[in-house]
Amino acid sequence: MDAVLRAAAIYFFLLVIFRIAGSRTLAQMTSFDLILLLIIAEATQQGLVGNDFSITQAMLLIITLVGIDIGLSLLKEKLPALDRWLEGTPLVIVEDGKPLHDRMKGARVDESDVLAAARELQGLERLDQIKFAVLERTGEISIIPKR
Repeated sequence: MDAVLRAAAIYFFLLVIFRIAGSRTLAQMTSFDLILLLIIAEATQQGLVGNDFSITQAMLLIITLVGIDIGLSLLKEKLPALDRWLEGTPLVIVEDGKPLHDRMKGARVDESDVLAAARELQGLERLDQIKFAVLERTGEISIIPKR
């Protein structure tokens, strides 16, 4: 039972931490982010397993984590507010070529991020060529060009 409680506690702790960190955290990984992710994975593994390295313990942890994930996905279907809180909502960060600085600051996105997405996705070079830039739930930036 201890393993199940540890798995649930770590699952929800990481869920909250990554939600606070924002969707851009996982969308754009730098080498520092990769190192941090590896350290988090190691700390998580130690917290999950403790001193029991048996195959039974590993299976129990996997079943617990997958069960929690399935349970949350079912809850998100029934409770849209929970889905919005856990997954976020798309956020318009540029409108008619004008950056919405308050939203960008809150999402930790700057104009260079938007321009990089505009170049990569649409071949656009300037903000005034963008009708909308949307920070998606995945952390990616979608660009809708002006016609």
